[in-house]
Amino acid sequence: MSITVYIPGDAAALSLGAEEVCNALRQAAAPLELNIVRNGSRGLYWLEPLLEVVTPSGRVAYGPVTVADLPGLLEAGFTQGGQHPLFLGDIETHPYLARQQRVSLKRVGLIDPRSLSDYLAYGGGKGLANALKLTPAEIVQQITDSGLRGRGGAAFPTGIKWKTVLDTASKQKYIVGNADEGDSGTFADRMLMEGDPFCLLEGMAIAGLAVGATIGYIYVRSEYPHAYAALNAAIAKAGEWLGDFRIIVRLAAGAYVCGEETAMLESLEGKRGIVRSKPPLPAINGLFGMPTVINNVISFASVPDILAKGAAFYQDLGVGRSRGTLPFQLAGNIKYGGLIEVPFGTTLRELLYDYGGGAHSGRPLRAVQVGGPLGAYLPESQFDTVLDYEAFAAIGAVLGHGGIVAFDDSVDLSLQARYAMAFCAHESCGKCTPCRIGSVRGVEVIERIRAGENKLIPLLRSLCDTMTHGSLCAMGGMTPYPVLSALNHFPEDFQ
Repeated sequence: MSITVYIPGDAAALSLGAEEVCNALRQAAAPLELNIVRNGSRGLYWLEPLLEVVTPSGRVAYGPVTVADLPGLLEAGFTQGGQHPLFLGDIETHPYLARQQRVSLKRVGLIDPRSLSDYLAYGGGKGLANALKLTPAEIVQQITDSGLRGRGGAAFPTGIKWKTVLDTASKQKYIVGNADEGDSGTFADRMLMEGDPFCLLEGMAIAGLAVGATIGYIYVRSEYPHAYAALNAAIAKAGEWLGDFRIIVRLAAGAYVCGEETAMLESLEGKRGIVRSKPPLPAINGLFGMPTVINNVISFASVPDILAKGAAFYQDLGVGRSRGTLPFQLAGNIKYGGLIEVPFGTTLRELLYDYGGGAHSGRPLRAVQVGGPLGAYLPESQFDTVLDYEAFAAIGAVLGHGGIVAFDDSVDLSLQARYAMAFCAHESCGKCTPCRIGSVRGVEVIERIRAGENKLIPLLRSLCDTMTHGSLCAMGGMTPYPVLSALNHFPEDFQ
Protein backbone atom coordinates (compact mmCIF):
# COMPACT_ATOMS: atom_id res chain seq x y z
CA MET A 1 0.00 0.00 0.00
CA SER A 2 1.30 3.43 -0.94
CA ILE A 3 2.33 5.77 1.89
CA THR A 4 1.82 9.50 1.30
CA VAL A 5 4.60 11.76 2.52
CA TYR A 6 4.55 15.55 2.24
CA ILE A 7 7.85 17.42 1.79
CA PRO A 8 7.60 21.15 0.99
CA GLY A 9 8.72 22.43 -2.39
CA ASP A 10 8.48 25.96 -0.96
CA ALA A 11 11.48 28.16 -1.85
CA ALA A 12 12.42 28.76 1.79
CA ALA A 13 12.19 25.05 2.63
CA LEU A 14 14.33 24.28 -0.42
CA SER A 15 16.96 26.72 0.81
CA LEU A 16 17.01 24.78 4.08
CA GLY A 17 17.58 21.42 2.41
CA ALA A 18 14.13 20.10 1.50
CA GLU A 19 15.25 18.89 -1.95
CA GLU A 20 18.17 16.94 -0.49
CA VAL A 21 15.87 15.38 2.10
CA CYS A 22 13.39 14.40 -0.60
CA ASN A 23 16.00 12.77 -2.83
CA ALA A 24 17.66 10.97 0.08
CA LEU A 25 14.30 9.67 1.33
CA ARG A 26 13.48 8.18 -2.06
CA GLN A 27 16.73 6.21 -1.94
CA ALA A 28 16.68 5.26 1.74
CA ALA A 29 13.06 4.11 1.65
CA ALA A 30 13.36 2.30 -1.70
CA PRO A 31 11.67 -0.92 -0.47
CA LEU A 32 8.65 1.13 0.62
CA GLU A 33 6.05 2.43 -1.83
CA LEU A 34 6.11 6.16 -1.13
CA ASN A 35 3.90 8.78 -2.72
CA ILE A 36 5.90 11.98 -2.10
CA VAL A 37 3.87 15.16 -2.47
CA ARG A 38 5.74 18.48 -2.73
CA ASN A 39 3.39 20.74 -0.80
CA GLY A 40 3.78 24.36 0.26
CA SER A 41 5.26 25.36 3.60
CA ARG A 42 3.01 25.70 6.63
CA GLY A 43 4.92 28.87 7.49
CA LEU A 44 6.75 27.59 10.58
CA TYR A 45 10.14 28.20 9.03
CA TRP A 46 12.28 27.26 12.02
CA LEU A 47 10.88 23.71 11.60
CA GLU A 48 11.74 23.40 7.91
CA PRO A 49 12.27 21.04 6.23
CA LEU A 50 9.00 19.76 7.72
CA LEU A 51 8.10 16.20 6.79
CA GLU A 52 4.48 15.04 7.13
CA VAL A 53 3.20 11.52 6.66
CA VAL A 54 -0.34 10.19 6.39
CA THR A 55 -0.65 7.37 8.93
CA PRO A 56 -3.57 5.11 9.89
CA SER A 57 -4.19 7.42 12.86
CA GLY A 58 -3.92 10.68 10.91
CA ARG A 59 -1.38 13.05 9.40
CA VAL A 60 1.66 13.66 11.60
CA ALA A 61 4.76 15.80 11.22
CA TYR A 62 8.49 15.60 11.94
CA GLY A 63 10.90 18.50 11.79
CA PRO A 64 13.25 20.04 11.13
CA VAL A 65 14.46 17.00 9.19
CA THR A 66 17.96 16.69 7.71
CA VAL A 67 19.38 13.95 5.52
CA ALA A 68 21.26 12.64 8.56
CA ASP A 69 17.96 12.18 10.42
CA LEU A 70 16.42 9.85 7.83
CA PRO A 71 17.95 6.52 8.99
CA GLY A 72 16.71 7.17 12.52
CA LEU A 73 13.26 8.15 11.29
CA LEU A 74 12.96 5.01 9.19
CA GLU A 75 14.15 2.87 12.09
CA ALA A 76 11.54 4.53 14.33
CA GLY A 77 8.82 3.72 11.79
CA PHE A 78 7.91 7.29 10.93
CA THR A 79 5.68 6.05 8.08
CA GLN A 80 3.38 4.70 10.78
CA GLY A 81 3.74 7.73 13.05
CA GLY A 82 6.52 6.22 15.18
CA GLN A 83 8.00 8.19 18.06
CA HIS A 84 11.20 10.11 17.40
CA PRO A 85 12.84 13.24 18.89
CA LEU A 86 11.65 15.17 15.80
CA PHE A 87 8.04 13.98 16.19
CA LEU A 88 5.59 16.92 16.25
CA GLY A 89 2.25 15.13 15.93
CA ASP A 90 -0.60 16.82 14.10
CA ILE A 91 1.07 20.07 13.03
CA GLU A 92 -2.27 21.89 12.95
CA THR A 93 -2.44 21.56 16.74
CA HIS A 94 0.91 23.31 17.15
CA PRO A 95 0.32 26.54 19.13
CA TYR A 96 1.83 28.63 16.33
CA LEU A 97 -0.86 27.37 13.93
CA ALA A 98 -3.73 26.58 16.29
CA ARG A 99 -4.08 30.22 17.41
CA GLN A 100 -4.28 31.49 13.83
CA GLN A 101 -7.38 32.03 11.72
CA ARG A 102 -6.28 31.32 8.19
CA VAL A 103 -8.57 32.36 5.34
CA SER A 104 -6.53 33.27 2.28
CA LEU A 105 -3.75 30.78 3.07
CA LYS A 106 -5.80 28.05 4.73
CA ARG A 107 -4.86 25.37 2.19
CA VAL A 108 -1.16 26.24 1.93
CA GLY A 109 0.86 23.29 3.25
CA LEU A 110 -2.26 21.12 3.37
CA ILE A 111 -2.77 20.26 -0.30
CA ASP A 112 -0.83 19.26 -3.39
CA PRO A 113 -0.46 22.64 -5.12
CA ARG A 114 -0.37 21.03 -8.58
CA SER A 115 -3.61 19.07 -8.17
CA LEU A 116 -6.87 20.76 -9.15
CA SER A 117 -8.85 17.85 -7.69
CA ASP A 118 -7.05 18.33 -4.36
CA TYR A 119 -7.89 22.05 -4.44
CA LEU A 120 -11.56 21.36 -5.14
CA ALA A 121 -11.69 18.63 -2.47
CA TYR A 122 -10.54 21.12 0.16
CA GLY A 123 -13.18 23.73 -0.56
CA GLY A 124 -11.75 25.44 -3.60
CA GLY A 125 -14.01 26.37 -6.50
CA LYS A 126 -17.12 27.18 -4.46
CA GLY A 127 -16.60 30.91 -4.82
CA LEU A 128 -16.33 30.71 -8.59
CA ALA A 129 -19.38 28.44 -8.77
CA ASN A 130 -21.42 30.96 -6.77
CA ALA A 131 -20.11 33.88 -8.82
CA LEU A 132 -21.39 32.22 -12.01
CA LYS A 133 -24.91 32.43 -10.58
CA LEU A 134 -24.67 36.19 -9.92
CA THR A 135 -24.69 39.28 -12.10
CA PRO A 136 -21.48 41.31 -12.31
CA ALA A 137 -23.02 44.03 -10.14
CA GLU A 138 -24.00 41.46 -7.50
CA ILE A 139 -20.44 40.10 -7.36
CA VAL A 140 -19.05 43.61 -6.94
CA GLN A 141 -21.58 44.29 -4.19
CA GLN A 142 -20.44 41.17 -2.31
CA ILE A 143 -16.85 42.39 -2.40
CA THR A 144 -17.91 45.90 -1.35
CA ASP A 145 -20.03 44.61 1.54
CA SER A 146 -17.19 42.38 2.78
CA GLY A 147 -15.01 45.43 3.49
CA LEU A 148 -12.02 43.89 1.66
CA ARG A 149 -9.25 46.41 1.10
CA GLY A 150 -6.10 46.06 -0.99
CA ARG A 151 -3.57 43.82 0.73
CA GLY A 152 -0.60 45.13 -1.23
CA GLY A 153 -0.16 48.08 1.12
CA ALA A 154 -2.40 50.89 -0.12
CA ALA A 155 -5.50 49.40 1.57
CA PHE A 156 -7.84 50.91 -1.05
CA PRO A 157 -11.40 49.46 -0.91
CA THR A 158 -11.48 46.64 -3.43
CA GLY A 159 -15.18 46.99 -4.18
CA ILE A 160 -14.80 50.62 -5.26
CA LYS A 161 -11.98 49.70 -7.64
CA TRP A 162 -13.97 46.85 -9.18
CA LYS A 163 -17.10 48.99 -9.56
CA THR A 164 -15.13 51.67 -11.38
CA VAL A 165 -13.91 49.10 -13.91
CA LEU A 166 -17.39 47.57 -14.22
CA ASP A 167 -18.96 50.98 -14.91
CA THR A 168 -16.34 51.99 -17.49
CA ALA A 169 -17.42 50.97 -20.99
CA SER A 170 -14.71 49.34 -23.08
CA LYS A 171 -14.33 46.66 -25.75
CA GLN A 172 -11.59 45.04 -23.62
CA LYS A 173 -10.80 44.96 -19.92
CA TYR A 174 -8.00 43.32 -17.96
CA ILE A 175 -7.33 41.77 -14.57
CA VAL A 176 -3.77 42.10 -13.26
CA GLY A 177 -2.39 40.24 -10.27
CA ASN A 178 0.49 42.16 -8.71
CA ALA A 179 2.91 39.48 -7.47
CA ASP A 180 6.02 41.66 -7.50
CA GLU A 181 6.51 41.08 -3.76
CA GLY A 182 9.65 43.15 -3.17
CA ASP A 183 9.25 44.39 0.42
CA SER A 184 11.79 43.18 2.96
CA GLY A 185 10.39 40.57 5.30
CA THR A 186 7.47 39.60 3.04
CA PHE A 187 6.76 36.16 1.62
CA ALA A 188 2.98 35.63 1.83
CA ASP A 189 2.45 36.12 -1.91
CA ARG A 190 5.18 33.61 -2.67
CA MET A 191 3.77 31.09 -0.20
CA LEU A 192 0.31 31.37 -1.76
CA MET A 193 1.57 31.03 -5.33
CA GLU A 194 3.82 28.08 -4.51
CA GLY A 195 1.43 26.38 -2.09
CA ASP A 196 -2.09 27.12 -3.42
CA PRO A 197 -1.89 28.66 -6.93
CA PHE A 198 -5.44 27.70 -7.89
CA CYS A 199 -6.73 30.07 -5.21
CA LEU A 200 -5.15 33.03 -7.00
CA LEU A 201 -6.51 31.83 -10.35
CA GLU A 202 -10.00 31.50 -8.89
CA GLY A 203 -9.92 34.98 -7.34
CA MET A 204 -8.83 36.52 -10.64
CA ALA A 205 -11.48 34.60 -12.59
CA ILE A 206 -14.15 35.91 -10.22
CA ALA A 207 -12.83 39.43 -10.76
CA GLY A 208 -13.11 38.84 -14.51
CA LEU A 209 -16.76 37.87 -14.14
CA ALA A 210 -17.37 40.91 -11.95
CA VAL A 211 -16.10 43.51 -14.42
CA GLY A 212 -16.40 41.81 -17.79
CA ALA A 213 -12.73 40.96 -18.37
CA THR A 214 -11.61 37.83 -20.21
CA ILE A 215 -7.84 38.18 -19.89
CA GLY A 216 -5.69 38.31 -16.77
CA TYR A 217 -1.98 38.79 -16.20
CA ILE A 218 0.07 37.80 -13.16
CA TYR A 219 3.23 39.89 -12.79
CA VAL A 220 5.59 37.67 -10.77
CA ARG A 221 8.76 38.88 -9.10
CA SER A 222 11.77 37.75 -11.12
CA GLU A 223 13.36 36.23 -8.00
CA TYR A 224 10.41 33.78 -7.68
CA PRO A 225 11.15 31.01 -10.24
CA HIS A 226 9.34 28.37 -8.18
CA ALA A 227 6.18 30.51 -7.99
CA TYR A 228 6.41 31.15 -11.73
CA ALA A 229 6.60 27.42 -12.42
CA ALA A 230 3.78 26.59 -10.00
CA LEU A 231 1.43 29.16 -11.57
CA ASN A 232 2.09 27.97 -15.11
CA ALA A 233 1.54 24.36 -14.04
CA ALA A 234 -1.75 25.31 -12.37
CA ILE A 235 -2.93 27.26 -15.43
CA ALA A 236 -2.16 24.28 -17.66
CA LYS A 237 -4.23 22.00 -15.42
CA ALA A 238 -7.08 24.46 -14.86
CA GLY A 239 -8.35 24.07 -18.42
CA GLU A 240 -12.08 24.56 -18.76
CA TRP A 241 -12.48 25.17 -15.02
CA LEU A 242 -11.68 28.86 -15.61
CA GLY A 243 -14.23 29.06 -18.43
CA ASP A 244 -13.40 31.72 -21.02
CA PHE A 245 -11.02 33.53 -18.68
CA ARG A 246 -7.40 33.31 -19.84
CA ILE A 247 -4.44 33.97 -17.51
CA ILE A 248 -0.88 34.78 -18.62
CA VAL A 249 2.11 34.82 -16.25
CA ARG A 250 4.90 37.34 -16.78
CA LEU A 251 8.24 37.51 -14.97
CA ALA A 252 8.96 40.96 -13.53
CA ALA A 253 11.79 43.21 -14.61
CA GLY A 254 13.68 43.01 -11.32
CA ALA A 255 12.98 46.58 -10.17
CA TYR A 256 11.39 47.39 -6.80
CA VAL A 257 9.49 50.33 -8.28
CA CYS A 258 7.61 47.94 -10.60
CA GLY A 259 5.60 46.93 -7.55
CA GLU A 260 3.91 50.33 -7.98
CA GLU A 261 0.86 49.58 -10.10
CA THR A 262 1.46 52.01 -12.97
CA ALA A 263 5.17 51.16 -13.28
CA MET A 264 4.08 47.52 -13.38
CA LEU A 265 1.69 48.29 -16.24
CA GLU A 266 4.51 49.96 -18.17
CA SER A 267 6.68 46.88 -17.63
CA LEU A 268 3.86 44.54 -18.72
CA GLU A 269 3.57 46.55 -21.92
CA GLY A 270 7.26 45.93 -22.60
CA LYS A 271 8.43 49.38 -21.60
CA ARG A 272 10.80 50.65 -18.93
CA GLY A 273 9.15 50.53 -15.50
CA ILE A 274 8.48 54.22 -14.86
CA VAL A 275 5.62 55.52 -12.73
CA ARG A 276 2.72 57.08 -14.63
CA SER A 277 1.09 60.32 -13.60
CA LYS A 278 -2.46 60.04 -12.24
CA PRO A 279 -5.13 60.70 -13.39
CA PRO A 280 -6.15 58.79 -15.37
CA LEU A 281 -6.49 55.92 -12.91
CA PRO A 282 -5.66 52.38 -14.08
CA ALA A 283 -9.28 51.41 -13.38
CA ILE A 284 -10.21 53.70 -16.30
CA ASN A 285 -7.06 53.75 -18.42
CA GLY A 286 -4.79 50.89 -17.41
CA LEU A 287 -3.07 48.06 -19.28
CA PHE A 288 -2.83 48.91 -22.99
CA GLY A 289 -5.07 51.90 -22.28
CA MET A 290 -8.00 49.71 -21.17
CA PRO A 291 -9.91 49.61 -17.84
CA THR A 292 -7.92 47.36 -15.51
CA VAL A 293 -8.45 45.78 -12.10
CA ILE A 294 -5.09 45.63 -10.30
CA ASN A 295 -4.95 43.77 -7.02
CA ASN A 296 -2.32 42.11 -4.89
CA VAL A 297 -2.10 38.31 -4.68
CA ILE A 298 -3.57 38.15 -1.16
CA SER A 299 -6.44 40.43 -2.19
CA PHE A 300 -7.40 37.99 -4.95
CA ALA A 301 -6.84 35.03 -2.60
CA SER A 302 -9.42 36.51 -0.21
CA VAL A 303 -12.11 36.72 -2.89
CA PRO A 304 -13.07 33.00 -3.25
CA ASP A 305 -14.04 32.67 0.41
CA ILE A 306 -16.08 35.89 0.28
CA LEU A 307 -18.11 34.53 -2.65
CA ALA A 308 -18.29 31.05 -1.12
CA LYS A 309 -19.36 32.06 2.39
CA GLY A 310 -20.87 35.49 1.84
CA ALA A 311 -19.76 39.04 2.58
CA ALA A 312 -20.95 38.85 6.20
CA PHE A 313 -18.47 36.06 6.95
CA TYR A 314 -15.54 38.29 6.02
CA GLN A 315 -17.05 41.45 7.49
CA ASP A 316 -17.36 39.72 10.88
CA LEU A 317 -13.56 39.41 11.09
CA GLY A 318 -11.34 42.33 12.06
CA VAL A 319 -11.87 45.74 13.66
CA GLY A 320 -12.97 49.21 12.53
CA ARG A 321 -12.53 49.69 8.81
CA SER A 322 -9.97 46.87 8.66
CA ARG A 323 -12.03 43.78 7.94
CA GLY A 324 -11.00 40.19 7.42
CA THR A 325 -7.53 38.78 8.02
CA LEU A 326 -4.00 39.68 7.00
CA PRO A 327 -1.08 37.26 6.73
CA PHE A 328 1.64 38.86 8.86
CA GLN A 329 5.19 37.77 8.11
CA LEU A 330 7.78 37.70 10.90
CA ALA A 331 11.43 38.07 9.90
CA GLY A 332 14.68 39.62 11.06
CA ASN A 333 16.06 39.06 14.55
CA ILE A 334 13.15 36.89 15.72
CA LYS A 335 13.23 33.47 17.34
CA TYR A 336 10.31 31.93 15.46
CA GLY A 337 10.10 33.54 12.05
CA GLY A 338 7.18 32.62 9.86
CA LEU A 339 3.68 33.44 8.72
CA ILE A 340 0.78 34.29 11.02
CA GLU A 341 -2.65 34.92 9.48
CA VAL A 342 -5.01 36.48 12.00
CA PRO A 343 -7.89 38.97 11.90
CA PHE A 344 -7.06 42.66 12.27
CA GLY A 345 -7.12 43.68 15.92
CA THR A 346 -4.17 41.65 17.21
CA THR A 347 -1.35 43.77 18.66
CA LEU A 348 2.19 43.97 17.39
CA ARG A 349 3.44 42.77 20.79
CA GLU A 350 1.38 39.59 20.51
CA LEU A 351 2.97 38.76 17.16
CA LEU A 352 6.48 39.51 18.38
CA TYR A 353 6.31 37.55 21.63
CA ASP A 354 3.33 35.16 21.64
CA TYR A 355 4.20 33.91 18.17
CA GLY A 356 7.75 35.12 17.47
CA GLY A 357 9.18 34.35 20.92
CA GLY A 358 11.19 37.58 21.07
CA ALA A 359 14.62 38.20 19.58
CA HIS A 360 16.58 35.27 18.20
CA SER A 361 19.69 36.71 19.87
CA GLY A 362 18.01 36.63 23.30
CA ARG A 363 18.55 40.37 23.68
CA PRO A 364 15.68 42.87 24.11
CA LEU A 365 13.80 43.89 20.99
CA ARG A 366 14.50 47.58 20.38
CA ALA A 367 12.77 48.38 17.09
CA VAL A 368 10.48 46.79 14.55
CA GLN A 369 10.00 47.90 10.96
CA VAL A 370 6.50 47.22 9.69
CA GLY A 371 5.47 47.58 6.06
CA GLY A 372 8.64 46.92 4.11
CA PRO A 373 11.79 49.00 3.53
CA LEU A 374 9.73 52.21 3.43
CA GLY A 375 7.86 51.45 6.66
CA ALA A 376 8.38 53.23 9.97
CA TYR A 377 10.62 51.94 12.76
CA LEU A 378 8.49 51.43 15.84
CA PRO A 379 9.98 51.55 19.36
CA GLU A 380 9.01 49.22 22.19
CA SER A 381 6.60 51.85 23.54
CA GLN A 382 4.44 51.33 20.41
CA PHE A 383 4.41 47.53 20.41
CA ASP A 384 0.88 47.54 21.88
CA THR A 385 -0.50 49.27 18.79
CA VAL A 386 -3.41 47.34 17.31
CA LEU A 387 -2.72 45.92 13.87
CA ASP A 388 -5.22 48.04 11.99
CA TYR A 389 -4.74 50.39 9.02
CA GLU A 390 -6.11 53.46 10.81
CA ALA A 391 -4.34 52.73 14.11
CA PHE A 392 -1.01 52.59 12.30
CA ALA A 393 -1.73 55.72 10.29
CA ALA A 394 -2.43 57.53 13.57
CA ILE A 395 1.16 56.91 14.73
CA GLY A 396 2.74 57.79 11.38
CA ALA A 397 3.24 54.18 10.30
CA VAL A 398 1.84 51.76 7.73
CA LEU A 399 0.88 48.09 7.80
CA GLY A 400 1.81 47.68 4.15
CA HIS A 401 1.85 44.06 3.02
CA GLY A 402 2.18 42.80 6.60
CA GLY A 403 5.94 42.35 6.64
CA ILE A 404 7.52 42.71 10.09
CA VAL A 405 11.30 42.87 10.56
CA ALA A 406 12.59 42.82 14.13
CA PHE A 407 15.82 44.34 15.52
CA ASP A 408 17.38 43.84 18.94
CA ASP A 409 19.11 46.52 21.05
CA SER A 410 22.35 46.29 19.06
CA VAL A 411 20.81 48.05 16.04
CA ASP A 412 21.99 51.53 15.00
CA LEU A 413 18.92 53.37 13.72
CA SER A 414 20.93 56.12 12.07
CA LEU A 415 22.42 53.46 9.80
CA GLN A 416 18.93 52.12 9.12
CA ALA A 417 17.79 55.64 8.20
CA ARG A 418 20.72 55.95 5.81
CA TYR A 419 19.81 52.60 4.30
CA ALA A 420 16.28 53.85 3.56
CA MET A 421 17.62 56.81 1.59
CA ALA A 422 20.22 54.65 -0.19
CA PHE A 423 17.53 52.11 -1.08
CA CYS A 424 15.38 54.84 -2.59
CA ALA A 425 18.32 56.23 -4.56
CA HIS A 426 19.03 52.76 -5.96
CA GLU A 427 15.43 51.82 -6.78
CA SER A 428 14.00 55.17 -7.93
CA CYS A 429 12.64 55.14 -11.47
CA GLY A 430 14.10 58.64 -11.81
CA LYS A 431 10.99 60.32 -13.17
CA CYS A 432 10.48 62.89 -10.41
CA THR A 433 13.12 65.16 -8.86
CA PRO A 434 12.22 64.80 -5.14
CA CYS A 435 12.75 61.05 -5.27
CA ARG A 436 15.65 60.93 -7.74
CA ILE A 437 17.71 63.76 -6.23
CA GLY A 438 16.27 63.93 -2.72
CA SER A 439 17.30 60.38 -1.85
CA VAL A 440 20.90 61.00 -2.95
CA ARG A 441 21.07 64.20 -0.91
CA GLY A 442 19.46 62.30 1.98
CA VAL A 443 22.30 59.78 2.09
CA GLU A 444 24.84 62.61 2.10
CA VAL A 445 23.09 64.57 4.86
CA ILE A 446 22.73 61.51 7.12
CA GLU A 447 26.40 60.66 6.66
CA ARG A 448 27.34 64.19 7.71
CA ILE A 449 25.03 63.99 10.74
CA ARG A 450 26.63 60.68 11.73
CA ALA A 451 30.01 62.40 11.42
CA GLY A 452 28.92 64.94 14.04
CA GLU A 453 27.12 67.71 12.13
CA ASN A 454 23.95 67.67 14.25
CA LYS A 455 22.97 71.11 12.98
CA LEU A 456 21.89 69.40 9.73
CA ILE A 457 19.02 67.49 11.37
CA PRO A 458 16.52 70.30 10.54
CA LEU A 459 17.74 70.15 6.94
CA LEU A 460 17.10 66.39 6.88
CA ARG A 461 13.57 66.93 8.18
CA SER A 462 12.96 69.60 5.53
CA LEU A 463 14.23 67.26 2.83
CA CYS A 464 11.87 64.54 4.08
CA ASP A 465 8.96 66.98 3.91
CA THR A 466 9.81 67.79 0.28
CA MET A 467 10.00 64.10 -0.64
CA THR A 468 6.73 63.30 1.15
CA HIS A 469 4.70 65.98 -0.57
CA GLY A 470 6.53 66.34 -3.87
CA SER A 471 7.19 62.79 -5.04
CA LEU A 472 5.12 61.29 -7.83
CA CYS A 473 4.53 57.96 -6.09
CA ALA A 474 5.06 56.17 -2.78
CA MET A 475 8.67 55.29 -3.63
CA GLY A 476 9.85 58.79 -2.75
CA GLY A 477 6.78 59.75 -0.75
CA MET A 478 7.27 57.01 1.84
CA THR A 479 11.06 56.97 2.12
CA PRO A 480 10.80 59.62 4.90
CA TYR A 481 8.76 57.19 7.06
CA PRO A 482 11.74 55.11 8.25
CA VAL A 483 13.99 58.20 8.38
CA LEU A 484 11.66 60.36 10.46
CA SER A 485 10.61 57.50 12.74
CA ALA A 486 14.29 56.78 13.46
CA LEU A 487 14.90 60.48 14.18
CA ASN A 488 11.82 60.82 16.38
CA HIS A 489 12.06 57.61 18.40
CA PHE A 490 15.82 57.02 18.51
CA PRO A 491 17.44 60.50 18.51
CA GLU A 492 20.39 59.24 20.54
CA ASP A 493 21.57 57.23 17.51
CA PHE A 494 22.08 60.46 15.58
CA GLN A 495 24.28 62.10 18.24
